[in-house]
Amino acid sequence: MLPFKTILFATDFSAASNVAFSVASALARDYRARIVAVHVIEPVKAGFAEFTSYIGPEEDKDKAREMLHALKAPGANAAIEYRLVEGDPADVIAVLAKDIGADLIVLGTHGRSGFTRLVMGSVAEEVLRHAPCPVLTVRGSAPIKEEERVDAPEAVAI
Repeated sequence: MLPFKTILFATDFSAASNVAFSVASALARDYRARIVAVHVIEPVKAGFAEFTSYIGPEEDKDKAREMLHALKAPGANAAIEYRLVEGDPADVIAVLAKDIGADLIVLGTHGRSGFTRLVMGSVAEEVLRHAPCPVLTVRGSAPIKEEERVDAPEAVAI
């Protein structure tokens, strides 16, 4: 059993991320781990639509910071830190996980497949490829049921 001391939770504020936060919170509570919650603001991208160019909307940093800080620790004994970073989400998440010594990365996934995934890419897949620690992807949009605390077994050295 892995002893989780630091859990990196990455969010895009989607329904899938909300479910993933419930999972990260339960793990942090049971393992008495700290959560580092991160939201990555992607740079504005240029694109083409019907022969005209456009620049995508810039994310509101103040609103993103407010939404990030709305995430609350899973209990009085749990610690949560917040990071708002700009850059490529997959790269930032992998580098941050290494920098903070994360034992686990938790993030939601939208479960895209086929052409949509080919065109849009998958942050979760890129994180899986480059992460320095285990990654738990959570797919879903319905909140998980709140259960009683489960005592995590102590790590056993082999």
